[in-house]
Amino acid sequence: QVQLVESGGGLVQAGGSLRLSCAASGRTFGSYVMGWFRQAPGKEREFVTAINWSGDNTYSDSVKGRFTISRDNAKKTVYLQMNSLKPEDTAVYYCAVSYSRRDLNSDYGGYDYWGQGTQVTVSS
Repeated sequence: QVQLVESGGGLVQAGGSLRLSCAASGRTFGSYVMGWFRQAPGKEREFVTAINWSGDNTYSDSVKGRFTISRDNAKKTVYLQMNSLKPEDTAVYYCAVSYSRRDLNSDYGGYDYWGQGTQVTVSS
């Protein structure tokens, strides 16, 4: 069993920055793909970014150049640095871990465990 706990969300003005953290406990962490997704009110959950054990990563076009994912395997934590935030970034952000796949996938179904989410609100 794996537990994922996100933190770092909050209210920020457009153009500002936030850093989200996702702490994992339970199963081993270092060898697996970690991802961030988000869900805005009335919309489906969408892929944001993912990172594998060696640090390779991928981003959605909507956040590329503004967001940065990183991980600290010793601390079992993955981070999401969000810069130049826009009102359309407002959503609940979820981290997830994939034990069933090794590729940097953006599929919701490709992730096996999820955190409870943290709210990010960007005001205009």
